[in-house]
Amino acid sequence: MATQIDGPRLKAKSGQAKQLVVFLHGYGADGNDLIEIGRQWRQLLPDADFVAPHAPERCAMSPTGRQWFPLTMRDPNERWDGVLAARPTIDAFIDAELASRGLDDSALALVGFSQGTMLGLHVGLRRKKAPRAILGYSGLLVTPYRGSAPDPIVDQRPPPAILLVHGEEDQMIPVDALLISTDLLGEAGLSAQWHLSPGLGHGIDNAGLLHGGLFLAQSFGIAVDFKRPTAAAR
Repeated sequence: MATQIDGPRLKAKSGQAKQLVVFLHGYGADGNDLIEIGRQWRQLLPDADFVAPHAPERCAMSPTGRQWFPLTMRDPNERWDGVLAARPTIDAFIDAELASRGLDDSALALVGFSQGTMLGLHVGLRRKKAPRAILGYSGLLVTPYRGSAPDPIVDQRPPPAILLVHGEEDQMIPVDALLISTDLLGEAGLSAQWHLSPGLGHGIDNAGLLHGGLFLAQSFGIAVDFKRPTAAAR
């Protein structure tokens, strides 16, 4: 049975949601870590509701934070087992949020950071209907480890737009993860845009926020006809 989750929310600037952006936070954080990005994107996405659920588990390494699944770095199967276990909870949350607004997956964007990116890609690429967009910061596409049961990517038509953003100096999840992930997506018949932030470690910078916001606006077919906003550093 899926665990119920919830988190901070921002209502659409226009007052009526035509899109839904779901943030999936990283290991040791919670929904509050990403919801402020929604405030910076409201001008680009005036008809979008933003929601950032807290992961259901307390984080073993950061008791004030949350985790979608444990990370010990000792078990080679833990990422794959983790995304498999977390998927029903996230799918149920997304389904309920879309239904409450009378929307479907064509109005959905998933935005993840680190562990949240792993889940955004895993869940988004296995929904019956593709989300409009998947945006992943500082993460990777998790694949089955040797001996793990397969869980193939769904052949979604049309496929989601995908953008992966990574810091060139990321020591937590090295930048090679972005290159490997885009190659794996290509092998699955999916194209992915990508952006590298020079000098950035495991985080999100101004350029990454701006690229992400413009990518979502483009994916939703929103014309950006005003001066680009300056995103605050995170």
